[in-house]
Amino acid sequence: MNTSVEVLSESTLREAVDLLVRLVEAAGAVVIFVGAVWAFGRFLLAGVRGGGVGRQFNRIRLSLGRFLALGLEFQLAGDVLRTAVAPSFTEIGQLAAIAAIRTALNFFLSREIASERAELERERRGEKEEAGGSRAAVPS
Repeated sequence: MNTSVEVLSESTLREAVDLLVRLVEAAGAVVIFVGAVWAFGRFLLAGVRGGGVGRQFNRIRLSLGRFLALGLEFQLAGDVLRTAVAPSFTEIGQLAAIAAIRTALNFFLSREIASERAELERERRGEKEEAGGSRAAVPS
């Protein structure tokens, strides 16, 4: 005797999860697209202002890296959702491969972001020291 109550049929659940997957993956794509457009706009603006591209380049890359990392997290969430309803062994294997690749990308991207952030901090400290040193040299 089967006493379980079926709230949603498996096909309805699959359709609902498929919709959620598309929404989450679309959100990830939008985040990456917005980040790319924003970075490109900042790059063009720095070029138009003159002489600022070199100085702004690391900041622009750092911001774009943050957008990419967030977008990849959304994409991974979509992959996890896709396998939430009765996954096959093939789907689980594909998820593992995709998760490994995206996690590796995110790891290296995070390292790059940390490196860029440290470089920007060194530049800021150097500018502050130069500004502080030049003020001390000015007679009062």
